[in-house]
Amino acid sequence: MPSKRILFISNGHGEDNHTSHVIQTLRQLCPSIEMAAMPIVGEGKAYRSLDIPIIGPTQTMPSGGFFYMKRLYLLKDFQSGLIGLTWRQLQAVLQYAPNCDLIMATGDFVSQTFAYLTKRPFVSFISCLSALYEGRLRINPLLWHDLNSSRCLAVFTRDSYTAFDLQRQGIAKAQFGGIPALDRLVPAGKDLHLKPDGKAIALLPGSRMPEAARNFCLQLQLVVEIAKLMPSGFQFRAALVPNLMEQLDEIAKSQGWQLNQGILIYSPPGSSPEESPLVEVRCYSDAFSDILYYSDLVIGMAGLAVDLAVAIGKPIIQIPGEGPQFTYQFAEAQTRLLGISAQTIGTGPATPEILKQAARRVVETLQDADYLAKCQQNGPERFGPSGASERIARFVLTSLREIE
Repeated sequence: MPSKRILFISNGHGEDNHTSHVIQTLRQLCPSIEMAAMPIVGEGKAYRSLDIPIIGPTQTMPSGGFFYMKRLYLLKDFQSGLIGLTWRQLQAVLQYAPNCDLIMATGDFVSQTFAYLTKRPFVSFISCLSALYEGRLRINPLLWHDLNSSRCLAVFTRDSYTAFDLQRQGIAKAQFGGIPALDRLVPAGKDLHLKPDGKAIALLPGSRMPEAARNFCLQLQLVVEIAKLMPSGFQFRAALVPNLMEQLDEIAKSQGWQLNQGILIYSPPGSSPEESPLVEVRCYSDAFSDILYYSDLVIGMAGLAVDLAVAIGKPIIQIPGEGPQFTYQFAEAQTRLLGISAQTIGTGPATPEILKQAARRVVETLQDADYLAKCQQNGPERFGPSGASERIARFVLTSLREIE
């Protein structure tokens, strides 16, 4: 195939992540394709890590892209120049697009409308939308117009239920895509120092700082409550982003833990140095897949990472934080998306009482063999088989061949 050029547009960190996996597969299948990106939310780290050129301005806003959770966040984004930034990004896209053979837009109506306005053929991946939330996907008129346009070649969905729902609503070009990140969720052989006779619990506090640090502090408080109920029963492994690993010493001091070579150690106040600690948490920044695969339960305060855990059959306990992402509203919506696999404890930022309740639920869940078996079944049913990167990448390649 003669050299072709694709522009990837995405509006969200999870959307950047999904797209980055499609890009990696495209590179394997057809290295000659030229690729560029316009991340509308945040700095586009997923693209930068792959050396994909970014064609317009980027900026991290106070809401982190989650302004739909609270109107106050949207106001803060406006004050930080959201409208001007979005306008400059759109201008960059419209200037660059005439040189492109194809656009791929990942996200909701913002990225899809950008793609539509280029007047170029585009492939849509509505990765953040699902009919599983309410039983039927209610699409705003602007997005409906974009997706029904003749320039939109396909509408990929994250789950097969949503593809079926859209087809039923009249979008015949809707088809199941899946979760691209699932394709690379393969254990790397990292030594997690797990004892075969103990249950493993994964801690996923999210990736956006400083919220992830606040979430992790809450999770450490929850770990102490769990350890009080089951002093020697569980092994805790935390999958943290590098920025959070750098703050472990500070977090340990603020929460009353000790840090020793990536291991957080908690001894109750007043205990003598000779006594064994109540609990330990081993922290890693390079073992996400291994921690997810070998855990028996996940304490999750994240979006995509929790989706992946559910997809491979893990039970999830969620405790709401202060946000901007992982609030009660987000956790409750996540519960509707993930079905029986996710349990949300509390209806507001976790209090000591909510943490005690969550600890009891963790212990009860790990003792419920029937429920654990249902989680193993629920995840694959909701998210379908892996292979999303290849499904989408092969469609993109076929489309490029057909475009003159």
